[in-house]
Amino acid sequence: MEKKALVIGAFLVLALLMFSPSCGRTPETGESAHPAQPPDWAPVPGRLMTRWAPDVKPDADAAPHPEYPRPQMKRSAWLNLNGLWEYAILPAGSPAPQAYDGRILVPFPVESALSGVGKQVGQENRLWYRRTFRLPKSWRKQRLILNFEAVDWEAKVWINGREAGSHRGGYDPFFFDITDLLKRRGRGDQEIVISVFDPVDEGPQPRGKQVRNPHGIWYTSVTGIWATVWLEPVPDPFITGLSIVPDVDAGRVTIKVQTSASSRALPVEISIPGADGTALAAARGLAGQEIALSPPNPSLWSPDSPFLYDLDITLKAKRPKNDDRLESYFGLRKISLGQDAAGVNRLLLNGSPLFHFGPLDQGWWPDGLYTSPSDEALRSDIEVLKDLGFNMMRKHVKVEPRRFYYWCDKLGLMVWQDMPSGDAFIGPDDPDIERTPESARQFEREFAAAVSALFNHPSIVMWVPFNEGWGQFDTARITGWLSTIDPTRLVDSASGWTDRSTGHVADIHSYPGPKAPPNEPLRAAVLGEFGGLGLPVAGHTWQEEKNWGYRSFATPGELTEAYLELIDKLIPMIEQGLSAAVYTQTTDVEIEVNGLMTYDRALVKMDRDRVRKANVAARAAINPAIR
Repeated sequence: MEKKALVIGAFLVLALLMFSPSCGRTPETGESAHPAQPPDWAPVPGRLMTRWAPDVKPDADAAPHPEYPRPQMKRSAWLNLNGLWEYAILPAGSPAPQAYDGRILVPFPVESALSGVGKQVGQENRLWYRRTFRLPKSWRKQRLILNFEAVDWEAKVWINGREAGSHRGGYDPFFFDITDLLKRRGRGDQEIVISVFDPVDEGPQPRGKQVRNPHGIWYTSVTGIWATVWLEPVPDPFITGLSIVPDVDAGRVTIKVQTSASSRALPVEISIPGADGTALAAARGLAGQEIALSPPNPSLWSPDSPFLYDLDITLKAKRPKNDDRLESYFGLRKISLGQDAAGVNRLLLNGSPLFHFGPLDQGWWPDGLYTSPSDEALRSDIEVLKDLGFNMMRKHVKVEPRRFYYWCDKLGLMVWQDMPSGDAFIGPDDPDIERTPESARQFEREFAAAVSALFNHPSIVMWVPFNEGWGQFDTARITGWLSTIDPTRLVDSASGWTDRSTGHVADIHSYPGPKAPPNEPLRAAVLGEFGGLGLPVAGHTWQEEKNWGYRSFATPGELTEAYLELIDKLIPMIEQGLSAAVYTQTTDVEIEVNGLMTYDRALVKMDRDRVRKANVAARAAINPAIR
């Protein structure tokens, strides 16, 4: 009788599993594509963690970073591939693994705690990923696009054993049309295999502050997938890109739609939806051509008033069911160089001088390295900076996923965007390095891809190709090239000590400073880095001892007083011509303890109210009048 009861019980459990709504179902729009997984993942123990880390789980219905990753080209149907994948680390040249080492939580890089792995790869090895997915039935008659927001550095992708393509670049998003590689016309399990190679600091490629042996201002390397991977169904043809150019002087925006149908111009409809459901402005045109929209009584974007307009964009097909529909947004703002009432060159926003003041932002996390533990964490950093009275940041030798810039757009924080450095280094008095043709092409290809991917974000106001001679080459040519591919923004040719008298600003670094470069007839004077005031906070540091800052202090009170002294010295420089200042830095990073916040984001290390008051006073020191 007991045996019979056990058999009946087992049958009932099996039946419940078979007919449960969550068992074996295909996830719908925007959900994780993972089936239920065994509990074989945990963060790497013994690491410093943020307050968001406990919420990071590999659950089938709660994959990490569940938000749509491309806010300015948003489709309604998509499938999140973040979650548990299989991984293996094998010697370079090895075939695809027959068995895998374990599970890794995507999108966290393999070296990070939140990946569940915490291992370095090295240039002698390749990192492999594998997973399967199933498609919703309604997608099977459409094209299927596999999107990667960021993979560092060289990625090769196979679908069901057939190569989908490859990509080189650690910071720019890319995609493959995998429709023709699906088996059984999209029915059943489909396999993705990815192989990644990353030479870190043993190669000339853009890498920023990643090194094999972290020390000082150089941090733990990042390899493989470090931002969202997702699938989306699209019609044929479909929209592949947008170029959105605000024109503040004319009170309008022009939009150019790129499509997969390169040989023919297709009709496009664009509108700015109003709150009452009617369109504020609407226009029709052809893909590949400029389409202008003029909202009535236009509202401008600024850090103090970050107004954004929504956009509805439709690529028209012969049948409406084959239309490609996107949601997007834009901000009307103009960044330029001009003279104030005293005849001093200033950075202008919407035609008025504005002092740019904010921190150097490394974009590193103790638990995720390049990858924030959540979208909420990304937003929190920006909210803290706004609360402290800053209006900008310099994103330092790293390019972020696009949701980061979405929050800067939405919350109102200007961004000076560095290009991640690579190749060789030069001293203050050295000439530009001579890159190999291959190294130069790769730098320019990756930089152009980053500019293209981020072009539409109103928060980005300045490109910074070189920092302190790191990989600096052909400075004048690169500056001119940048101004050609993006004439809507300013260029800081060389932040630091390797000035070549090019670009829109003269940029110096001074620690702790502050100092100001002399005023010039053609460029604005900016302080690209200063500060670096350090305070280790017990229980919130990467390591217990031997932490480092440019200047060290023992208490929050001492640190606050030292910061306020810097700002007191800065204000007369602003009045005399300084147009921007960048304080080092947003957070502690690994052994660096010169952050406004601790590395785990648990504490702001200074008196918030006093810092905010001083920062607001500094920003107000500039005369907003122009000639």
